[in-house]
Amino acid sequence: MNKTTAEADIALIGLAVMGQNLILNMNDHGFTVCAYNRTTDKVDHFLANEAKGTKVVGAKSLQEMVSKLKKPRRVMLLVKAGQAVDDFIAKLEPLLEPGDIIIDGGNSEYKDTQRRCKELKAKGFYYVGSGVSGGEEGARYGPSLMPGGHQEAWPHIKDIFQSIAAKVDGQPCCDWVGDDGAGHFVKMVHNGIEYGDMQLCCEAFHIMKDVLGMSYDEMSEVFNEWNKGELCSFLIEITSDILKYKEKDGKHLLPKILDSAGQKGTGKWTAISALEYGVPVTLIGESVFARCLSALKEERVKASQVLKGPSKVKFEGDKKAFIEHIRKALYASKIISYAQGFMLMREAAKIHNWRLNYGGIALMWRGGCIIRSVFLNDIKNAFDKNPELSNLLLDDFFRDAIHNCQESLREVVATAAKLGIPKPAFSTALDFYDGYRSNVLPANLIQAQRDYFGAHTYELLTQPGKFIHTNWTGKGGNVSSTSYNA
Repeated sequence: MNKTTAEADIALIGLAVMGQNLILNMNDHGFTVCAYNRTTDKVDHFLANEAKGTKVVGAKSLQEMVSKLKKPRRVMLLVKAGQAVDDFIAKLEPLLEPGDIIIDGGNSEYKDTQRRCKELKAKGFYYVGSGVSGGEEGARYGPSLMPGGHQEAWPHIKDIFQSIAAKVDGQPCCDWVGDDGAGHFVKMVHNGIEYGDMQLCCEAFHIMKDVLGMSYDEMSEVFNEWNKGELCSFLIEITSDILKYKEKDGKHLLPKILDSAGQKGTGKWTAISALEYGVPVTLIGESVFARCLSALKEERVKASQVLKGPSKVKFEGDKKAFIEHIRKALYASKIISYAQGFMLMREAAKIHNWRLNYGGIALMWRGGCIIRSVFLNDIKNAFDKNPELSNLLLDDFFRDAIHNCQESLREVVATAAKLGIPKPAFSTALDFYDGYRSNVLPANLIQAQRDYFGAHTYELLTQPGKFIHTNWTGKGGNVSSTSYNA
């Protein structure tokens, strides 16, 4: 290979809008990028249009792409998660040399990334699975990047990643996350938290609309005000914009949109991981189920005609005071949701031996990504004070915030329940809080029931670690069950 052809710092495969925008972002920061797409006419179109006048080079084949790369070769995939990633890896392997780096910037499942890390390590390649958040605009002007995998690859991609990442207070929203699937796991939790934040916004909107009877412009102004305080965030900001948006006919667009939500799977993966690891990530779980329930549009329309709600359907309190209750309920629920997300990351880190920097993760999420907010500064501060913090609710700042907001959360949940307005995320936030602060829960009855019908045994408070079976009826045996679970 002669030196004149090896001009590119990195190659990017996949010229959908995210891929194109990341390439242009890298170009802006002085890196030469080789663009490739499976359908090669997309490469020509990109070079003749969006990338015109840049240093971006194109390739018509994977061989040509690899020949244009400086060593160690860095190839980033931005293709659909799943089989497409494996197919490209299989095509790249014979063209690359040991020490070359493959980066998956798609929304891959973290277990796939773990598998690929293991397989590629055995062949001498370095593999990075990186979460990329921020949508099209983030990709173009500064995303949040969450790389994990083979740490040996990090010195070779660090400059590129930290240059193109969003910056907050001069610091890049990108740092090394951890081994094998850590980057994609953290991105998955980010997306799950995003589901929760979006559902909380929806419930606040629903309560203001159907309990307080507020207009779309009034609600937009409330979200705009909230965005000036402790709830200041990208999602609160865009919710305000969406609520006030009108079409050319002068009518608001939002009420014309079908109330059936889609999902791409990362929220569901978070909920499944929470079940696998036994971590009560209830708010994200309820947010996923809320989308599933919204998708039953035809059934809901039929049910609305036959199933009655409460007889009392009118709010009779102080409207302005109740809006403040909603704000505090939203803030408290958000704290609880993030606390649950960090609990899940802590448990996964324990299981997979990842050394996650939780303050660093909060820093990565402060800019560029969909859940970016000032609130993440407080999370970073909490973990800076105590890196071993087991739960955000136990940090002084968040404990005091919850104490300040819990009565409002109770007021909102109770009022919405009385008036028949669904609020699954608000409700589960309160239930988790009350469960987490309880030194005694009724699970002793569950243990007794399991022992009664299945001889599954129980422990006594006075003898932890000793498993006992009771013959509850006098008719059962004294043998305990060890072979099955119920």
